[in-house]
Amino acid sequence: MTSGPDPAPGEPRGEIGTAWSVPRGGPRPPAPPPPPAPPDGGAALAAVLMLCSGLLAVLQGVAAVAGDDVYTRTGAYAFRLGLAGWGWIHLTLGALLALTGVGVLRGIARARPAGVVLAALGLVAQFLFLPYEPLWSVVVMGLDLFVIRALVVTRDRT
Repeated sequence: MTSGPDPAPGEPRGEIGTAWSVPRGGPRPPAPPPPPAPPDGGAALAAVLMLCSGLLAVLQGVAAVAGDDVYTRTGAYAFRLGLAGWGWIHLTLGALLALTGVGVLRGIARARPAGVVLAALGLVAQFLFLPYEPLWSVVVMGLDLFVIRALVVTRDRT
């Protein structure tokens, strides 16, 4: 039992551990989590390449959907998908790839595996698009391989 006058509300009561365990005004809120670490050099370059290649794939898809005379018409092709179908595939993959590139630049950890998957899908799509634009498809396939390598090899600094 304690003797003497009661302390004012919020003042320590003199019991062991009470005055030191809880600060005045109650417990403090936890500190906010640290911001995500920016990507290292290889991942940053891969993210910029993803952003650029995604935007170019969107333009490639728009040109194919619009039916411009940019692409040659192929006769008998094993995959019976019209030029507009390939355009929608490139448009969708390009938009997703660009958004994922922004995520990698911001340091979001989940964007890296998503970038690997989307770059692999883009590589396959460009391979299947070879009859329409061979040189461009080979160049973009090389860029996709570099993006995959850069995202897989580099480690997070966290």
